[in-house]
Amino acid sequence: MNDRRMLLVHAHPDDESIGTGAAMARYAAEGAQVTLVTCTLGEEGEIIPPELAHLAADRDDALGRWRIGELDAACAALGVADHRFLGGAGRWRDSGMMGVAANDHPRAFWRADLDEAAGELVKVIREVRPQVLVTYDENGFYGHPDHIQAYRVSWRACELAADPGFGDGEPWRVAKFYFTATPRSAMERAAEAMRDAGTGFLAADDLSFGCPDKVVTTEIDARPQLPSKIAAMRAHVTQITVHAPWFALSNNVGQEVLGVEHFILRSGAPGPAGPGVAYEAGGLGEPHDLETDLFTGVQ
Repeated sequence: MNDRRMLLVHAHPDDESIGTGAAMARYAAEGAQVTLVTCTLGEEGEIIPPELAHLAADRDDALGRWRIGELDAACAALGVADHRFLGGAGRWRDSGMMGVAANDHPRAFWRADLDEAAGELVKVIREVRPQVLVTYDENGFYGHPDHIQAYRVSWRACELAADPGFGDGEPWRVAKFYFTATPRSAMERAAEAMRDAGTGFLAADDLSFGCPDKVVTTEIDARPQLPSKIAAMRAHVTQITVHAPWFALSNNVGQEVLGVEHFILRSGAPGPAGPGVAYEAGGLGEPHDLETDLFTGVQ
């Protein structure tokens, strides 16, 4: 019996597909319980199709409701049946990029009380009892306030979920807590390939969002699930343009749709590396062994 359970905490609809879609599809296909918690409806997203521009926050303010449907379709493509919005759909609102007026909206996730939001996630953790939790790093991968808050809420929820004195339900301790990651060497290779591909997207010259290769601990090869990931990304029609194997957001900067996804183990005991796997650190550090399964070492 497959008793592996994974919880992913993402800030907005589409984040799950872009950053972790291949891994989600792989584990779902292998029979693991994959639960996705999305913290906001993505109400402040920039809309790509002109015919849907009226959904924007400064017009009909209906993008969040629309993106619920996009996320449903994306989860179906990934084979993920268990999806929840943190505290219920619309409890917290997309805060927009750092420093914009949307940060100050009364329901902005960035403004959410940490223990209140974490308490909602504790309910999910104690129900699902995941061995593995995946979210962003302390900088939210690229500094988005909702991504940063998703990390803070996830970390606090793991502390509270294990505390028998907090709330209702049986305490549960998450065994392994992971950050999503994109190694800079992978970004460099993709940017070089983009320049030769003639996709119509702009080349990705800003590589500041990637992490040093030497800090990556885990590599998940889910290339057989790449078609599922591409289908999930295409479901987010307001946010993503896909010309496989490339995609772009509203800035039209091309990125590669990755079938091999990387993670950083933040907490928990590392498992043994996969057979013969060593990461060539692209000059940023020494090659090192990698886990090849997020559940490796879990009892």
